[in-house]
Amino acid sequence: MPLQLLKYNAGIVKDTTEYSAGKNGPFYVDSDLVRFVNGYAEKIGGWEKDRFFFLNPAGSAISTEGYLTGIGRKMLSWRGVDGVDRIVVGTHNHLYIIQNNAIYDITPLRKTTSNLSNPLVTTSGSKIVTVTDSNHGADTSDWVVINSAAATGGVTADTLNNLNGFQITRIDANSYTIEVPSAATGNATGGGTTIDIKYLIGVSGGLGTQSSSPALGWGVGGWGEAGWNMPRSLALSQVNLENSSWTLNLWGEDVIATVRGGRIFYWDTSGLITTRASLVSAISGSASVPAKVRTTVVSFPDRHFIAAGSSAYNASDGSSGVFDPMLVRWSTQEDFTKFAPTALNTAGDQRLEVGTKIITMVNTREETIISTDEAVYGMTFVGDPFIFSFRLLGTGVGAIGLNSMIAIDGTTYWMGNRSFYSYDGIVQEIQCPVKHFIFERMATRFFDKVIVGHNVEFNEVTWWYASATNTDANPENDSYVTYNYNEKAWSIGSMSRSAWHDAFGERDKPFAFSPEGFLYNQETGTSDDGAAMNAFIETSPREITAEGENLYMVDRIVPDVKMGANSNLSVYMNTRKYPNSTEITKGPFAITSTTEKVSTRVKGRQIALKFESTGTTDEWQLGDLRIDTKIAGMR
Repeated sequence: MPLQLLKYNAGIVKDTTEYSAGKNGPFYVDSDLVRFVNGYAEKIGGWEKDRFFFLNPAGSAISTEGYLTGIGRKMLSWRGVDGVDRIVVGTHNHLYIIQNNAIYDITPLRKTTSNLSNPLVTTSGSKIVTVTDSNHGADTSDWVVINSAAATGGVTADTLNNLNGFQITRIDANSYTIEVPSAATGNATGGGTTIDIKYLIGVSGGLGTQSSSPALGWGVGGWGEAGWNMPRSLALSQVNLENSSWTLNLWGEDVIATVRGGRIFYWDTSGLITTRASLVSAISGSASVPAKVRTTVVSFPDRHFIAAGSSAYNASDGSSGVFDPMLVRWSTQEDFTKFAPTALNTAGDQRLEVGTKIITMVNTREETIISTDEAVYGMTFVGDPFIFSFRLLGTGVGAIGLNSMIAIDGTTYWMGNRSFYSYDGIVQEIQCPVKHFIFERMATRFFDKVIVGHNVEFNEVTWWYASATNTDANPENDSYVTYNYNEKAWSIGSMSRSAWHDAFGERDKPFAFSPEGFLYNQETGTSDDGAAMNAFIETSPREITAEGENLYMVDRIVPDVKMGANSNLSVYMNTRKYPNSTEITKGPFAITSTTEKVSTRVKGRQIALKFESTGTTDEWQLGDLRIDTKIAGMR
């Protein structure tokens, strides 16, 4: 027979049988670290660690490589009027600025205790230091930063005054313990007579929860599933509380940072880089700033600061009142500090009706899109007397989490509870042939960790999620699903990312944080920060004849692959006599940039191909493969 062209449609199909994916496409059926460009599969770019550095107690950068404390949940990058590029990133227990390759802790403070006298107690051979501070108000897992401490019990002053701070274990209302890197060499009580202790906002302020916990109280699970007056088991609970996260907005070149379920804070770029974020409600002239908020955004182009899921306005005294998870409030135009409505300003509020709580909110070109757990609304600036109008855009299409929705060039994309959606004037479900695969393997207890990111160079929207195969006690995102909105093609794979930002400013490639707290420049190089990238893509099985009656022998592959000079690609040929019979794998057969043909002897009614690379220098794009076949009879 003459050479047979094997051409495949772009995209991964997982929600049908592999045989039907071949008959109705043919499509690809599995992949990792592969995307589609101009209809063809190619290995994605690698990533390299972007190193930044910690500070010494004096506030100067040192040579110790830095990382985030806590899991990075949200990131924002911008360039100030001074020309400096900055990143603000919120973790589940901290808020940071990364500037000029140094990391600065700007986490707001709950309180500061000054001039404590010898509050530290060390025990010889132990890393545990006991701290006494009457009515400290801290909870276990909160963080403290100690200043002006003297060496105590062999623990150096620089160790005690570490700007990274210490996580505490509460003993009682007046004392707690911290753990230092190296053990004390003596029993001692000391630290000096002018110690200051800064208490970062923590559990009481909505921070400190890495993973959502299942709700176990009344109303969780079906009637009679547990004994009388007994809490529900983890297995019975289908209601999850939420982890700690942030919403980050820019007001000009300054940052407004909101703790989900907590308060709103402000960081001024024009101040000292070491200055911590502070309460918006503490700014002079502020009025009725909500005391509890789920998410925020700055509307465009009218510049109202919008708080969704908010404490209500208390008309009796102008303060912030009872929290309502379905209430939208907005400040007066051009002033994010004034939420109290008057006859002379544009502040106001509106309660949404469909759902139980507001999940997330993003800006598009003409309106603000708000998702509750049950519906999606459009919020549009209309001016006096109503200021904003609200339209119900769709029900049963709510976003799955705080960071699962993104607006790109007038279109909004989001992951829902069981599907993917877009809005460009009409809410539509995106046809997704891997939908069931993704939602069935997602760790549903940790869906709130889903993040979405954009890669404008390749027209991709990607969602990262924690898979059910992740056995960690607190699993973080380890898998992804990508939608190429130009080619309408989906791809899947494994990659650990907890916060993502597209190319910006001096960064011409996307950048992202791993759950370990390291920053990576994506689409850079061909390796996993020097380690191998195991990339592969597998086709659906297909037959040479339309009816699939005859067996055939494949004795030659003519590859069509665009490859780098230092790349190596392996191809496996998987054959079956019948769709449900045992698959036989032949290979690997090596392909390089100079390979003209590959000799094989593979027999079957249907054939599937798997292309795989496992090195650090591989870069390749598939074209249109051809095979040489001979009819080999009926059996």
